[in-house]
Amino acid sequence: MRHTCLGSEIPTFLSYAAERKLSKHPEQFGHGAIEGVAGPEAANNANAAGALMPLLTLGLPTSATAAVILVAFQQYGLQPGPLLLENEPDLVWGLIAALLIGNAMLLLNLPLAGLWAKVLFIPTPYLYAGIVSFALLGAYSINGSVFDVSVLLVLGILGYFLRQYGFPVAPLIIGAILGPLAETQLRRAMSISDGDPMALVSSPFSITAYIVVALVALVPQVMKRWERKTAKEVGIDLETAGKGGNG
Repeated sequence: MRHTCLGSEIPTFLSYAAERKLSKHPEQFGHGAIEGVAGPEAANNANAAGALMPLLTLGLPTSATAAVILVAFQQYGLQPGPLLLENEPDLVWGLIAALLIGNAMLLLNLPLAGLWAKVLFIPTPYLYAGIVSFALLGAYSINGSVFDVSVLLVLGILGYFLRQYGFPVAPLIIGAILGPLAETQLRRAMSISDGDPMALVSSPFSITAYIVVALVALVPQVMKRWERKTAKEVGIDLETAGKGGNG
């Protein structure tokens, strides 16, 4: 059920399809069937550990969690890849041991499921206040700096608005990874071209790459507007036809 190169979405949908196909009562799916909930959640949890394979061996973050781990690696000067196991065996085997311990701890969730469910009865303002307090305490305890707390608050506000307007957070995390690399390559290109910015668009490959990036950014927005316009026109036509039929 795991396909680590495509994130958690693919194994989740595959698990749901498999559970529905193997179920004796497929008509219950979509109406609260427990198999349709347990199967995808199991696949999603399994993918969290499987995402470490391409991260540790190739340095590719295939999930938001793996992207956060990659940022932490780079903060400490660690480069994931084929030589990571040779250069940092304690780190790799420590992660594997942590996964084993985590899977063993999951067994405790069975008798404690009722207790964890009671967390939902905590009023939302109190729950958010507790989470924010622990986050601020953790940010301050790293360096004892108020600046770190300010950065946390700014990023928290930014993440809130991203959530409110439907922007995914994972690209922002990946941008934090690729941003310094892009800046380094930009400075190198400017140094090679003696500060001429036209060197960035002097080759057919770079022009093609810019066009592809622009299409990836603009085409979804144009399609959304076109779909909304089409749906609005269809709604007006149906309303007009209904009035004509009533007349």
